[in-house]
Amino acid sequence: MAAGTVFRGATLIDGSGAPRRPADVAVTGSVITDVTAPGRGGGARVVDATGLVLTPGFIDMHAHSDLRLLAEPGHEAKVTQGVTCEVLGQDGLSYAPVDDRTLAALRRQLAGWNGDPEGFDWDWRTVGGYLDRLDRSGIAVHACYLVPHGSVRMLAMGWDDRPAAPAELDRMRQLVADGLREGAVGMSSGLSYTPGMYAGTEELVALCAVVAAHGGYHCPHQRSYGAGALEGYAEMVEVSRRSGCALHLAHTTMNFEVNAGRADELLALLDAALADGVDLTLDSYPYLPGSTTLAALLPSWAGEGGPDTTLARLRDPAARQRIRHAMEVTGSDGCHGVVADWATVQISGVQDPALAGTVGATVAELARRQGLDGTTVFLDLLLADRLGTTILQHVGHEENVRAVMRHPAHTAGSDGLLMGDRPHPRAWGTFPRYLGRYVRELGVLTLEGAVARMTGRPARRLRLLRRGLVRPGYDADLVLLDPDTVADTATFDHPRRRAAGIHQVLVGGTAVVDDGRPTGALPGRTLRRTDEGTGPR
Repeated sequence: MAAGTVFRGATLIDGSGAPRRPADVAVTGSVITDVTAPGRGGGARVVDATGLVLTPGFIDMHAHSDLRLLAEPGHEAKVTQGVTCEVLGQDGLSYAPVDDRTLAALRRQLAGWNGDPEGFDWDWRTVGGYLDRLDRSGIAVHACYLVPHGSVRMLAMGWDDRPAAPAELDRMRQLVADGLREGAVGMSSGLSYTPGMYAGTEELVALCAVVAAHGGYHCPHQRSYGAGALEGYAEMVEVSRRSGCALHLAHTTMNFEVNAGRADELLALLDAALADGVDLTLDSYPYLPGSTTLAALLPSWAGEGGPDTTLARLRDPAARQRIRHAMEVTGSDGCHGVVADWATVQISGVQDPALAGTVGATVAELARRQGLDGTTVFLDLLLADRLGTTILQHVGHEENVRAVMRHPAHTAGSDGLLMGDRPHPRAWGTFPRYLGRYVRELGVLTLEGAVARMTGRPARRLRLLRRGLVRPGYDADLVLLDPDTVADTATFDHPRRRAAGIHQVLVGGTAVVDDGRPTGALPGRTLRRTDEGTGPR
């Protein structure tokens, strides 16, 4: 988009939650230079925005594009739904900081999330090095990063299921501090993924105190979204209280039959924390099924020692029987404390092309085909695909999803996985689904309220000083959309479909979507916390 552009006659929803109003919005270079009454703005290029809504660019508070941004920097899945900034390093697992040993293990552990491209140049080991690589390579959207607690724990003590020794905890503190000084906006934790799930509350409090000292926030994938969900949320609130660290709850939900209709209990817990002074926000995606790796359902003890040890256990008859008991009788902690219902676990992607015939089927369906029980199919598939299988888990409840998104601390996050033959459509459809289904069709949110959840509110959590609002002097991250047609078109059968109704998307004043089509431009950059913790560099 050329300098001196004016969006004329737009309906402006500025990201603050304020009522919509007509306005002309001028952009010069990378900056919004004027917001005026209709008909008063002029520029070298005029975009007729009559009948359309102009908003700030959408911020995806929970993205899993850590490697895909480098492998596919045009990032069509996100730019075509209006995303201009993503928060990476989620769920306690990502590719920095690492050493050679932990990088090799993480490449295997995260292959289902991000792939593992042949010949890829892994030329970083630190958080700063990873962020530098993103900037050097060129990316379509801006990126923020969370120091991943699980990766830090691997570096300090491997995959041991035990409390950290004092020296190990000191090393973790240093690694977290280094990552924050190098630009991370906070720390994530994955407390139902190995090895992060082996950490106790005290370890989290100690590390979150470091995060708080640098002005960051803690973003936990907490221990359970099933049988122990409320207890898990209460623990995260307690960590925040004791450490003084701001809290942002990832993909906030109450799943599985045990939690049907119980969102109000969760929200009462969060409201009490807010009333008590806890700095708390949350994100969610507007779908019922979740998505993760098949290996994540294993009990925690099965992952101790890392991927090779896990695979060895899957070959051992005694270990297989112990896993079976957890999956069928007691409830695996990896499966959120509930007994596995194989009819709800659907294969969405595999690493081994020979297993492509399993994609789209549930584990229960595969068991019927093979004349086996579901747990045997589960164990055999993990072995055959070397832990690389991804799944959809159909365990959500609509009333819970709606209750969470109404909460005033709510923001939007896709939790989108971009790999696999049939990934979750949330990777391509989260933001237009909020605007189409939950605003226009169902009226669960107002358009102004939904936009605030995608723009101004997450920008405040991230301390992005000149983003998230349409105001003079702010960076020109903008979305022009049709409120009558905006919608997700990605489905579970066809998950890689562009959103409808998104006309233009600007990142730093440059069009990454023009007339509904991606341009291939790469104007994004990393947005880093300064040493003082006052905003992005």
